[in-house]
Amino acid sequence: MAQPVVTGAMMTCSFGLAPSTLVAIPKGQPVLIEKKPAATIMDFAPMANIPPFGLCNSLANPTTASLTAAALGVLTPGPCVPVTTPWKPGSSTVKIGQFPALNSTSTCQCAYGGSIAISYPGTTTENIP
Repeated sequence: MAQPVVTGAMMTCSFGLAPSTLVAIPKGQPVLIEKKPAATIMDFAPMANIPPFGLCNSLANPTTASLTAAALGVLTPGPCVPVTTPWKPGSSTVKIGQFPALNSTSTCQCAYGGSIAISYPGTTTENIP
């Protein structure tokens, strides 16, 4: 079952070398779950909502590509700077403000090819469709 996602949720990126922690930024009156702000599918802003995942292994990342070329083709990870899209699919029944609530089965994509997923939703609350 999907769980609601809150500030402090742990995320992973398929090209990132370290986990990252989601920061939900309430728009208007915050909705709190276990005293933490609940996230929506619109909490996807790079750096503000989605901090870096350490280093990036994607050759679509210009820095990784440059470092790899300089190392004569040996993959050399560069700094991660996420360039993300809104989370999908989000909750089909729960909205926070005008946007679907983010749940633990939602993912978002990075422009450099990475898929970002929730590894820990930050709460023990269960069952959000």
